[in-house]
Amino acid sequence: MRTMDWLRDQNPTSRAQARAGQAYLNWLRLRRNPLAMAGLLITVILLLVALLAPWLAPHDPIAQDLSQRLLPPLSPGYPMGTDEFGRDILSRILFGSRITLYIVLLVVLTAPVAGLFIGTVAGYFGGWVDAVLMRITDIFLAFPKLILALALVAVLGPGMVNAVLAIALTSWPPYARVARAETLTVRNSDYIAAVKLQGAGGGRVIWGHIMPMCLPSVIIRVTLDMAGVILTAAGLGFLGLGVQPPLPEWGAMISSGRKYLFEQWWVATMPGLAIFIVSLGFNLLGDGLRDVLDPRSAGK
Repeated sequence: MRTMDWLRDQNPTSRAQARAGQAYLNWLRLRRNPLAMAGLLITVILLLVALLAPWLAPHDPIAQDLSQRLLPPLSPGYPMGTDEFGRDILSRILFGSRITLYIVLLVVLTAPVAGLFIGTVAGYFGGWVDAVLMRITDIFLAFPKLILALALVAVLGPGMVNAVLAIALTSWPPYARVARAETLTVRNSDYIAAVKLQGAGGGRVIWGHIMPMCLPSVIIRVTLDMAGVILTAAGLGFLGLGVQPPLPEWGAMISSGRKYLFEQWWVATMPGLAIFIVSLGFNLLGDGLRDVLDPRSAGK
C-alpha cells in the first residue's frame, strides 16, 4: 500500500517519483485497453520463446531426417509436422523467433536513433541545415522500403548483418520526419528560451530538452514499425537475400515450402502464421501505446 500511495502522490517530492507516478498512470491506461494488452501478451510470449527456444524446441532445428520428411501436423513427436528435409517445423519456428527478434532489436537500436538525431538537428537549426537534411530524407522516402532494401542487399551481398544494415538504412527517414515535426513545435517554447538564457548551447538544448520531448512520438512509431521490419526481413529471406539456410528464418521457411503449398500446406503456412501473429501483436501494442503516450489523446 505504501508503494501505491507513493506512486499516486499528487505532490511528488523528486523527479524520480514524478516519473514513476507518470509511468504507473500510463500503465493503468494501457491496462484498460484489451487489444493493447493482447498485443503486449504476444510480445512477451515472443520474448520468452526466443529466450527459452533451446529448452522448448523438441528437436534440433537444423538436423535433417529424410525418413521423416513432410509429415503432417500432429504427427507423433512433430506437432507442426516436418519440412522437405525432415526437420521439425515447430523447432525451426521457435529458433526462428530468435532471428526475428535479433533483427528487430538491431534495427530499433539504429534507425530510430539516427532518425531522432537528424530530425531534431534539422528542426532546431532550420535554414540550410534543415533543407539539406530533409532533402536527403526525401530521397530515401522516394523509394519503396522493400525495393531500396533489395537494392542495398544486392550491393552488399546476402546475409543477416547486411539485411539488418539495409533495413536500418531504409527505416530512419520516417523517424526523422516525426522528430523534426515535434522539434518545430517546441523549439520556440518558453522553457527552451529559458534554457538558452542560462547559457546552454545547441547541443545541450537538443540532447537534454528537445530529444526527450520527441521520444514518446518516436516510441509509438517504433512499435508500429516493428511489424514492417519483420515483414521486410521476411521478404528478404523469402527472396534468398536475407538470412541464409540452414538457419531457420521465417521468410526463408515460407520460400522453401511454397512448392509444397497445395499438398503439404503446413510447410509454408506455419511460419506464415508466426509472422502474422507477431506482426499483429506489435500493431496492437503500438496502437495502445499511441493512445497512452500521445498528449492529444490524454483527455479522451
